[in-house]
Amino acid sequence: MISFKKSSSLKISTIVISTLFYTACYAQNISEKAVEKPNIIYILADDLGIGDVQVFNKNGKIKTPNLDQLALEGMRFTDAHTSSSVCTPTRYGIMTGRYNWRTTLKKGVLNGTSKALIPKNRTTVASLLKKQGYDTAFIGKWHLGWDWAEKPNVKGKDSYDFSKPVSHTPNDLGFDYAYGICGSLDMAPYIYVENSKPTAKSETIANGNKGYGFWRKGPVADDFEHEQVLPNFINRSVKYIESKKNSKKPFFLYVPLPSPHTPILPTKEFQGKSGLNPYGDFVMMVDAYVGKIFDIVKAQGMENNTLIIFTSDNGTSGKANFKALKDKGHDPSAGYRGLKATIFEGGHRVPFIAKWTGVIKPNTISNQTICTTDFMATCADIVNYKLQNNEGEDSFSMLPILKNEIIHGDFREATVHHSSGGFFSIRKGPWKLIFCKDDGGYKELKNSSEIKGLEYQLYNLENDPSEKNNLYTENVIKYKELKNLLKKYIKEGRSTPGKVQQNDIIDFEWTQINSIMQ
Repeated sequence: MISFKKSSSLKISTIVISTLFYTACYAQNISEKAVEKPNIIYILADDLGIGDVQVFNKNGKIKTPNLDQLALEGMRFTDAHTSSSVCTPTRYGIMTGRYNWRTTLKKGVLNGTSKALIPKNRTTVASLLKKQGYDTAFIGKWHLGWDWAEKPNVKGKDSYDFSKPVSHTPNDLGFDYAYGICGSLDMAPYIYVENSKPTAKSETIANGNKGYGFWRKGPVADDFEHEQVLPNFINRSVKYIESKKNSKKPFFLYVPLPSPHTPILPTKEFQGKSGLNPYGDFVMMVDAYVGKIFDIVKAQGMENNTLIIFTSDNGTSGKANFKALKDKGHDPSAGYRGLKATIFEGGHRVPFIAKWTGVIKPNTISNQTICTTDFMATCADIVNYKLQNNEGEDSFSMLPILKNEIIHGDFREATVHHSSGGFFSIRKGPWKLIFCKDDGGYKELKNSSEIKGLEYQLYNLENDPSEKNNLYTENVIKYKELKNLLKKYIKEGRSTPGKVQQNDIIDFEWTQINSIMQ
């Protein structure tokens, strides 16, 4: 046993004018802006596939003019990945620069009443930037657990007192301001918490919904309405940015959206707008609302010193109804195999756009393989902070890529991915080794205790991006190379150069890891 410590389409004239403008800004400001501490806005969509953003999918049927424009003004990554194909693990990696499977969370996600996953003594992006003089704010879906107050001598689901202050929240992990919900929008309790305090009473029980509007039964606060959660988070984010116009300090704003995850609830304005189904409508609503953040940055005159990153926490969920979308010509995974929860590319290859006027050359494309864990090292590099050995153990700085510097070879030695079922894959160059016999998703999560003698999968993504031709039995040398590299990353507690670190201790047998370490 191993112990672990504006328009639906852009006219040619608009593209030309915009590109010339941003190229001029880039040429004028690159030298001076590269040394300043920029404002940093990180927007994380929930269950948005790479094929759902039109600039990444030439055959996509969902119009996303605001995200397309962001890509025109910045850099888009064609080979960007989350560290996991489900919510909580990816969010852990973004905040800490460390793979989630190094923690006690080995599969699945947290729920709405789960305890905090990130220890208070672990460095997060927020605590790092705060020490470097940043104001820090979180507005949105946390899904990394916090500790609700508990009733004395009461056990089970009724043991929580949702009227009292919460402990071990984002405020304890580096955020000056924190406002949001604990879990996904389909997970009770449905309560906003602001700076560790619930914002309203929760004496009502919301009945569960089915279909596109699915959510689980549970307590709901008086000021909570499912349909208005996305607008609420965006409007508060806009107000936060407005409040920083005359501030002498840079700010970091983390906006993890609750959408287009279930419940899929486009407001009346967007219902039927995509011509596909409610999911398509909801994606268009997400695009329109994040556009409000892009617009306020420009309106406040902050554009030349603000880094904006937009990405997603994993691929599209099956709740989007893939069949209905494909019947109308739309593929949320853009030709890649799999979807949310799976170990295949559709589960963790995501849209990723970065804009930083004066530093990032507009309308550029990077084909480098990056991971969402890389945000930590990138922020450290921007503020000229040297990560300690126990910080960002799986994070590589993307700053050289953003500056369009010449990079010889691969940006990362390799990237490790994880599925909802707790199954691994490792990617090095075009080669990807998968440590399970199926997709590693919900089916295998349910039956993981029955899986023995795992059959591996080996793909060359350069020749086979859809992962159809398993070369595991034909290329033993590559299989051994990749397996040994994963074993090294596991044993050393890191995938970046540095001193060996401890993974978090667990008190149970983890069959998946034991099979790999043999």
